[in-house]
Amino acid sequence: MKKIYIILLGAVLFTGCKKGLLDTVPYDGVASSTMWTTENLTDLGVVGVYHSLNAAVVGGRDLYQMDRFGFTGQTRDLEGMLGGTLTPSNGLFTDNWKGLYEGVQRSNDAILNIPNSPTPADKKARYMAECKFLRAYFYSRLNQLWKGVPIYLEPITDKEATKGRSTEDEVWAQVISDLTDAINEPLLPLKNAQKTANYGHVTKGAAYALRGKAYLYQKKFALAIADFSKVKEAGYSLFSDYRTLFKEANEQSDEMIFTIQNMGQPGLGSTTQFYCGTRSSFGSCWNTYLVSPNLVDLYDNADGSVFSWDAVIPGYSAMSPAKREVFFLRNNLTEIEIAAAQKRGAEMSLYLPKGNEERIKVAYANRDPRLAANVITPYSTYNGVNGASNLTVTSRWPYRTDGPTVADLRSDSQSLFYYLYRKFVYEGNSEIIDRSYGPIDFPIIRYADVLLMWAEAINEQGFSQEAVNLVNLVRARGGVAPIQSVNAALPAFVGDQASLRERIRNERRVEFPNEGINYFDELRWKSLKDKVFVSGNGVKQIWGSNASNYSYMGDQIYNWAIPQKEIQMNTNLVQNPGWSN
Repeated sequence: MKKIYIILLGAVLFTGCKKGLLDTVPYDGVASSTMWTTENLTDLGVVGVYHSLNAAVVGGRDLYQMDRFGFTGQTRDLEGMLGGTLTPSNGLFTDNWKGLYEGVQRSNDAILNIPNSPTPADKKARYMAECKFLRAYFYSRLNQLWKGVPIYLEPITDKEATKGRSTEDEVWAQVISDLTDAINEPLLPLKNAQKTANYGHVTKGAAYALRGKAYLYQKKFALAIADFSKVKEAGYSLFSDYRTLFKEANEQSDEMIFTIQNMGQPGLGSTTQFYCGTRSSFGSCWNTYLVSPNLVDLYDNADGSVFSWDAVIPGYSAMSPAKREVFFLRNNLTEIEIAAAQKRGAEMSLYLPKGNEERIKVAYANRDPRLAANVITPYSTYNGVNGASNLTVTSRWPYRTDGPTVADLRSDSQSLFYYLYRKFVYEGNSEIIDRSYGPIDFPIIRYADVLLMWAEAINEQGFSQEAVNLVNLVRARGGVAPIQSVNAALPAFVGDQASLRERIRNERRVEFPNEGINYFDELRWKSLKDKVFVSGNGVKQIWGSNASNYSYMGDQIYNWAIPQKEIQMNTNLVQNPGWSN
């Protein structure tokens, strides 16, 4: 059941399940004075507020793309954020500011007008709570990036957008105020049951989760812990199987606390296939966004011990990245392929014509199962499509052909060998009808996120077995051995606050790839310089050779630039330090 959709192409709006359509004018085609004059229009107006989640990259459907700026992801085309060339005029800043404030504006319009609409009192109360949650969500995203923005609590015109910036603490206070109002609304349910009419709408459990996160940002750890415990009490829990959690059949599991509702319809579906799929995926896609080798190397061995390339291939880490390419070459190379690899710098004296693939596959065997669930690793298979027919392809290097006889995975970057996403990339020809809009809901908050934030909040107050236990709930579901604080001689040992802090951070990195979480975590931890912009990092091929190099432009990247256009229109806005045109 899908509840919260709006199509802005034509005059069709979705408010019921996948087959339910209401023919009406779209939200932005109705004046505010008209939108709230009937119960039906009020329903549609609230749907319009939810639809803002589809417009803002950092707050909505394309949120996963933000992983390219973090530790776990990368992108084929080096961008200003990573190349050190950003200015306040960059569209990254302008588009996201505009998109998030569009969500604020729609929320404000609803909050102002719902009380006077001819709608039953119980529905009005619930709608008010939902729209306050959504306003809090949009402001929380603004605050995560800009660290203090203007607060508007009523609809405004362009000419009225003249406020200066409130402080970061003041914005968090407003976020918490709205979420507290939502939590205190008796008619807002703790949790919506699966496949019911209101599934997909905001719940009290979601409000507790988001408020706990706001407290975590403010380092109010006791308050965060209290809210995260309320999420558990609301009935949320981990889904049993990590890999199938991200399939359409399980998109309404008890792990999903707040999601963007997607449909296989134009303008209403996920975009992950188009940007993360390959030429071997249904629709023939572009693999614009990629997995960083930083992430792959972070997945533990299944017994909880830290993965080491040198344990698989002695001397691996001492070799130059170019030489290491040899270990990733396919069996039975042709003379032309051997010559090309030698020219690139591969140490071909170590090549095994009949066992090269088998040797490298050992590196990915007996690892944390979430690696195989999230990433297409070398010489693993993928259920792709060739023409109209399903075809199982294998990720091999160098690529030869994707025909049915050889069936190599064909990327859109065939001259380079990258790790590719598996999570949220659709398989075969039955899961999706168009590469531009997939049906799987996108998680904004899920219970694993809450558990790991909960563990983090506890640990920031001091090392505790309780925090260890929360981390182990997530690891157990993933299928990897638990961390332990008993024996330093055994794998996965954590003995103090600092070591557990790093374990929690790494757990978040390996749990949430392609979910748009990692970049915001690195911003929050102030770890971009040390983790993303560490010397030698860049857009990396699988063996570590850089296709392009990152350049750290300075600590100002922790606070996004106020868009130059906004400063020109509103002279009361003050730019964040370090940014200039």
